[in-house]
Amino acid sequence: MAATAAETRMFLEVRRQLQSALLILGEPKVGGMPMDVSIMPSSLQMKTPEGCTEIQLPAEVRLVPSSCRGLQFVTGDGLHLRLQAQAELGTKLISMFNQSSQAQECCTFYCQSCGEVIIKDRKLLRVLPLPSENWEALVGEWCCHPDPFANKPLHPQENDCFIGDSFFLVNLRTSLWQPRPELSPVEMCCVSSDNHCKLEPKANTKVICKRCKVMLGETVSSETTKFYMTEIIIQSSERSFPIIPRSRFVQSVITQCLVQLSSARSTFRFRIQGQDDKVYILLWLLNSDSLVIESLRNSKYIKKFPLLEDTLKADSSSAWSAIKVLYQPCIKSRNEKLVSLWESDISVHPLTLPSATCLELLLILSRSNANLPSSLRHMNSFQSFLQM
Repeated sequence: MAATAAETRMFLEVRRQLQSALLILGEPKVGGMPMDVSIMPSSLQMKTPEGCTEIQLPAEVRLVPSSCRGLQFVTGDGLHLRLQAQAELGTKLISMFNQSSQAQECCTFYCQSCGEVIIKDRKLLRVLPLPSENWEALVGEWCCHPDPFANKPLHPQENDCFIGDSFFLVNLRTSLWQPRPELSPVEMCCVSSDNHCKLEPKANTKVICKRCKVMLGETVSSETTKFYMTEIIIQSSERSFPIIPRSRFVQSVITQCLVQLSSARSTFRFRIQGQDDKVYILLWLLNSDSLVIESLRNSKYIKKFPLLEDTLKADSSSAWSAIKVLYQPCIKSRNEKLVSLWESDISVHPLTLPSATCLELLLILSRSNANLPSSLRHMNSFQSFLQM
């Protein structure tokens, strides 16, 4: 096998809906031997005088070699070309909650990080989606009579589970026998007039896992608790706790949220903010129909980002479904003007997560961006992200 061919990076992005593909063959090292590239419907071949390297494509992917066009060489990136392709491969996202199959079943709520049981054997009779955050304003616009839902928040009953954009609402009244999640300590604040201290009303709302101390959600009322989708796994009580790598779980849940929201509300721009309303990331969803096939993925980021070790495959090539987004990090006062513009834009949808998870997501975005071919890492002032 020729060293030059073997060390050449291949990156193939297939768009299912457009039936097109972008192929990038990495630039050979300085002094490398000439290389011939052959494109076949189910494989790619790279030949040098010393040998041949063949990359087999997934069975569901077929290329049309005669449709190659747009051939160009990009310095620092390699050879770019476009061609027609077909792909039917669809990686199933990690389902956070299957309404049709798990309603009427006894379910157990687990902490995703450590597997601690949060709610045990809860029979859910109703699993219902919550309306949008502006539903009360819409009622006022459409009703010719006084709002019948005024001052009546939507809280689940004993055997209900309400599903929001990024959270579940459940009633814990019947789970008093079950060890409940710890509440964060109540913060104190001093009143300047008499120098006495009083309880801060919003300080004691965090729900913390007893075992790993991860924030799972917040208390909404004395009986209702909000659990964030990125922190909880809901499983049938007949099944055991599924061990899913943390970064893979976060990616899949966020992908599912973005795809569902963009489909249901025609929303493609999102503010990722913490539970304290601090904006961490601005996201712009471009498409969700990509299939990425890559050989010789750059593994140097394992040492830099140990959280993401599970996302790097051990074999020489891998294929995965992906969404493509543009993003802007907003930590440490970055992009303040852009954040202000997006906050005042009603077409931008907020997505609230625990602050620690926002930072995890930013780390995942950074790692994915660094692993892309250099020509795909930026678009205008935004950075690119391509991952499931």
